[in-house]
Amino acid sequence: MIRVGMGYDVHQLVTGRELWMGGIKLEHELGLLGHSDADVLIHAICDAILGAANMRDIGYHFPDTSAETDGMDSKIILKKTIELIATKGYHLVNIDATICAERPKMNPHIPAMQQCMADVIGCDVDAISIKATTTEKLGFTGRQEGISAYAVALIEK
Repeated sequence: MIRVGMGYDVHQLVTGRELWMGGIKLEHELGLLGHSDADVLIHAICDAILGAANMRDIGYHFPDTSAETDGMDSKIILKKTIELIATKGYHLVNIDATICAERPKMNPHIPAMQQCMADVIGCDVDAISIKATTTEKLGFTGRQEGISAYAVALIEK
């Protein structure tokens, strides 16, 4: 049995926070605001994976009201998400994701993001597709107020 899930996440850009994307730290004057490390790419991917398994979303499993998840590394959330779907007999087939950000430029960092997540998941790096785009200076992303990410995940039992 194969199933597909879709995920989306957005976080506000602020001063005084680190910028984590795809499990790696990017040098940038702004970071993403959130209860965890606010890695929008991993959060969108986890929601896609959980959705494919009909297991709700990361807010359900890793609530932003919990002291345990405060400041949590999103790589831990990703690893636990893979473990959660395994309890229903699923494993990840592949991910296709898109990061929407004006700055910093994501393309130079994509291979490192792919490798980092493949290591966490325990899959081939070729199973993780990441793309980056801007919104041509339109909307909150264009004004550099936040970064969003979209993801689709295919899982198999």
